[in-house]
Amino acid sequence: MLVIGLMSGTSVDGIDATLVDISGTTHDLQVQLIHGITVPYPAALRQQILDVCGGAALSIAALAELDDAIATQFAQAAIAVQQDHPPATLIGSHGQTVFHRPRQGASDRGGLQARQPLKLGYSLQLGRGELIAHQTGIQTVSNFRAADIAVGGEGAPLVPKIDAYLLGHAAKSCCVQNLGGIGNVAYLPARHGDRWEASVLGWDTGPGNSLLDLAVVQFSEGTQTYDHNGSWAATGQPYLPLVEHWLQQPFFQQPPPKSTGRELFGADYLHQCLQDCQTHSITQPADILATLTDLTAAAIAHSYRTFLPQLPDQVFLCGGGSQNPYLHQRIQHHLPELPVLTTTQVGLDANFKEAIAFAVLAYWRHHHIPGNLPSVTGARQAVLLGEVNGG
Repeated sequence: MLVIGLMSGTSVDGIDATLVDISGTTHDLQVQLIHGITVPYPAALRQQILDVCGGAALSIAALAELDDAIATQFAQAAIAVQQDHPPATLIGSHGQTVFHRPRQGASDRGGLQARQPLKLGYSLQLGRGELIAHQTGIQTVSNFRAADIAVGGEGAPLVPKIDAYLLGHAAKSCCVQNLGGIGNVAYLPARHGDRWEASVLGWDTGPGNSLLDLAVVQFSEGTQTYDHNGSWAATGQPYLPLVEHWLQQPFFQQPPPKSTGRELFGADYLHQCLQDCQTHSITQPADILATLTDLTAAAIAHSYRTFLPQLPDQVFLCGGGSQNPYLHQRIQHHLPELPVLTTTQVGLDANFKEAIAFAVLAYWRHHHIPGNLPSVTGARQAVLLGEVNGG
């Protein structure tokens, strides 16, 4: 079955679109990437999205216009990725996250917290599926997070189940570390036993590229939107005592399940980081970028060492940050005992893996296969993910 996957993450770089040939279901799942493209947002639309993610107010009418503008961009990306290829029969669209509030309370855990009511999470992705379906003429599955949130889950991360069936190994455990605007991990134990799926873990590890991108925009006075290949940060020196101080922030100490976004690791957080750098006489942009890069890397290693039952046999990086050699180097520095590779090196394109995953989630929805993992999101049960729009 040919399925299109559409994804734009918290970096708001643009829309990743993939045309994927999918067969099987779970244990026999097979995917072949036919074509993948990244379609940048128009500059004004990207800035509007970033403003909204940063807390800018807008009217309901303006929100509707933004929703439609994003959906139109997603539809155009879906049309473009099919050019000169057989047409798809289904689209899975993650949409553009503009707000994410993790669940609050802990009614499903023991101890004194168990008496507190659980406040459901809330997550808003713009780019409505019904408009994408209308403009493309292809049935579209969207709004994937809502069903998991409704049964008490975080609504994120949703990719670990796909990682489990595409990258799980019979003899070796691994961590699949996504490096988008926010970092998230899927821990895949060696793939054997009846309870294997239930032992898959995953959570958000903290900032991926979000703080780095914001800092680069500020330091370059808007002439750059990211640190290409980490080359700017690589000329600096990270100040490790400050990184250790930042890791005491409550999010890093909070046990999984957990998720986060720009609501925490955004402009306000960067402002505090820059103030801390000033206090420690770290004033050169390259040194600040190196220290922020190290925060991403150290947070990943801290998360593994603190919350995993044991360190994995290997680590696979994916997402935009996997193309940053300096960030890769710093992750390897903090995990010296492990081989740190990319998913591309094991046959799954690191640039398009997230978009491929939402093609698979749409495919599973079409075949009535639950897409979430309660062991990852904290949901009470496995559920079908996504709303189906169009014929």
